[in-house]
Amino acid sequence: MSVYKFSAIIEKDMDGYFALCPELQGCYTQGETYEEVLENIRDAIRLHIEDRIENGEEIPQAESVSLTMMEVAV
Repeated sequence: MSVYKFSAIIEKDMDGYFALCPELQGCYTQGETYEEVLENIRDAIRLHIEDRIENGEEIPQAESVSLTMMEVAV
């Protein structure tokens, strides 16, 4: 069994939580609680990786991840 590390971005809004993995295009999910969305994104990443392995595709790995909040005046 291989172990991979991926970043996950979690956003909270009025309806719950949204999570995405920027290294894996199209890998995202949602949940009603923070704990649920963490479990869901972990499952989504695992399924995405299993599919890539099955299809002989490369597993992308980020060398570094930086996240910042931007303030923009309009």
